[in-house]
Amino acid sequence: MKRYAYFNLGVLSMLLSASALAAESNAEPNTESHAEHAAPTAKVAEQAEREVLYWYDPMYPQQKFDQPGKSPFMDMDLVPRYADSGDDGASVRIDPSITQNLGMRLATVERRALGGELDVVGTLQFNARDLAVVQARAEGFVERIYPHAPEDVISAGEPLVDLLVPAWSAPQQEYLALRGLGEPELLSAARQRLRLAGLPAEMIAQLEKTGRLQHVWTVRSPLAGVIETLEVREGMTLSTGQTLARINALASVWLEVAVPEAEASTLAAGQAVTARLPALPGQMLEGKIAAVLPQANQDSRTVRVRVELANPERQLRPGMTAQVRLRRDDGEALAIPSEAVIRTGRRALVMLAEDDGRFRPVEVTLGRETRQGVEVLAGLNAGQQVVRSGQFLIDSEASLRGILAQSLEKSASHGQTLHTAEASILAIEDRSLLLDHGPFVSLDMPGMIMGFPLADPALKHGLQVGDKVRVGVSLGDAGPTLMQVEKLTQDPHAGHADTRSEQVQP
Repeated sequence: MKRYAYFNLGVLSMLLSASALAAESNAEPNTESHAEHAAPTAKVAEQAEREVLYWYDPMYPQQKFDQPGKSPFMDMDLVPRYADSGDDGASVRIDPSITQNLGMRLATVERRALGGELDVVGTLQFNARDLAVVQARAEGFVERIYPHAPEDVISAGEPLVDLLVPAWSAPQQEYLALRGLGEPELLSAARQRLRLAGLPAEMIAQLEKTGRLQHVWTVRSPLAGVIETLEVREGMTLSTGQTLARINALASVWLEVAVPEAEASTLAAGQAVTARLPALPGQMLEGKIAAVLPQANQDSRTVRVRVELANPERQLRPGMTAQVRLRRDDGEALAIPSEAVIRTGRRALVMLAEDDGRFRPVEVTLGRETRQGVEVLAGLNAGQQVVRSGQFLIDSEASLRGILAQSLEKSASHGQTLHTAEASILAIEDRSLLLDHGPFVSLDMPGMIMGFPLADPALKHGLQVGDKVRVGVSLGDAGPTLMQVEKLTQDPHAGHADTRSEQVQP
């Protein structure tokens, strides 16, 4: 079943119309209270004296016509836009009283620092660069384990486990036998074999000092920290390279902070950071950003920032939370408040405030965005004023009057994406076609009866009401525009459908 496209006038339009009527009634003295009973010919004469800029359909104001007549979109007459109506065709004029009633606020386009301070939350974690992995150097047996468990805090050099390594006996005996021969080269080679067998330096030193075989190796912690894992038990048989323990140091910790991705571009390594921990009331910790991590969190849309904090007294424990303040200095940039921007999905617009209560839609190119505002790369100049609150109502009124923001860059028609569908022509006007079209699959638009403006009047050449056509439209802020029309004809001699192109590429 076909659906019919229709448009609704905005609340602001009614307010503006009422304001305009009130202004006209106040501007001219009401000397004749019976003016509403004047002859229609007088009204026609008055309209004929006024200069008409163009005619338009209030339900589809983006399309303008040079002559009066019936609307190709709706069953109604076209409405004239007069030159003395107060509109310049590019802006909307709003009475100051209406502006005040709507609570409209303005903001000045100015150069300012987009840095400042950013308050976020962080969590303490182990410094993954200060981690020791203790492994078995050769096959052996666990003779003794010392009273430790995971998450115990230990000192550097503290014993963990005693290992018996039978494979180390033979190279030690060879070394002791060569030591009495007085051959330095042979003795040096025997010492090298001890190292290759895996004997630690302290066992080799003890062997040279005492001249006795060292059967048991006492494995000690290489650093002070926290035992993350301890995977040995008394009597176990160990293989070469088997992990015995993992130990995290506590001399420094990482503070990992989740920063909104919109703020990530303003952060860099070396920037100052201050942190407060609920566990350490009254203390302020100072640090610097060590790295802005490359991967963002898809769920929270945040980027992780890593800060390294010194922990000489071991008061900072992984898992603690902190209130973090990041200080940024990005220099100055031309900026406006973020709430002043109207994002259409294809481009960004602002409502520029001009003299005499006029407002004009302007396309802008935006840069980085922070809590202090959004950077403007193109479209505005310093000192101009934009609508900060209420701009959506003005934008709706501008759209109803057919006022569109001019693009910063006008792309060629061949670079536009065309969306196609088949249709029947219901009416042909100077600059538009009324079509009963099928679905535009690429736009997810169902079939309906709708008027389309022509990008070029030459597109209607050779077309008649009732023709079956294939159309191509481009989608812009003003809606779909006809860029291509192909007439579909039936060849009686061929017995099958034949497509004859009647298209014009503007």
